[in-house]
Amino acid sequence: MPEGHTIHRLAADYRERFGGRPVRASSPQGKFADAAALLDGAVLTDTEAHGKHLFLGFGGEWVHIHLGLFGKVNFGDAPAPPPADTVRLRLADPRSYVDLRGPTSCALLTDGEKQAIHDRLGPDPLRPGDDPDSAWKRISRSRTTVAALLLDQKVVAGVGNVYRAEVLFRHGIDPYRAGRDVTRAEWTAIWTDLVALMREGVRENRIDTVRPEHTPEAMGRPPRVDDHGGEVYVYRRANLPCHICTTPVRTAELAARNLFWCPSCQSR
Repeated sequence: MPEGHTIHRLAADYRERFGGRPVRASSPQGKFADAAALLDGAVLTDTEAHGKHLFLGFGGEWVHIHLGLFGKVNFGDAPAPPPADTVRLRLADPRSYVDLRGPTSCALLTDGEKQAIHDRLGPDPLRPGDDPDSAWKRISRSRTTVAALLLDQKVVAGVGNVYRAEVLFRHGIDPYRAGRDVTRAEWTAIWTDLVALMREGVRENRIDTVRPEHTPEAMGRPPRVDDHGGEVYVYRRANLPCHICTTPVRTAELAARNLFWCPSCQSR
């Protein structure tokens, strides 16, 4: 599932290609046909992301998109080819087109319905003004593991499995530590780090989490080869030596996702 930086990048890409201009809207698949007919010819006035939720604004109405596990967004330059019948929503203008396939959610919302989604989400490190204290209040009272809390979108919005594993490693925190045992200083450092890492993810359109002294060039090691891309400390590195201490990276299932951590660098 795409993490929050990808959704914020998509919001910027939609805005850059279509913002302030009328678009042709269609639903070749048919599941969004009625809403697409209402939007056809409307101006894309705004784009917004909150965690893993994307919102496209059309003057008081919003297309809400959640990609889920299988959703894909593909941009292209005009002229647009004939759309595949799997396309849920195509937007097009004389310069560009974009196809949405396989999202978990694609729905037309009012302002109030959109606000209801925001209200159930936690603060997003990529949204200016979002308050990490609201997440801290929940984390500091919880017996749930900090690793599970970081994936709970009601606590922190936008963090996925990669950022979860990597930020805990970067701060030497055992993923099984209870939220209430995380100190306020540790949480402040985690939030600050997430803001910086995820902003870089938006800029580079990939996740890199290793510090300069741990890059392949600095350490004289081969670069990572993985379809995820980017250089990481522990994510998808099960049984490989930790870059810092050479202890084999461990993996286990937690909160229905595969967790990765170094038992030495993140000792209890």
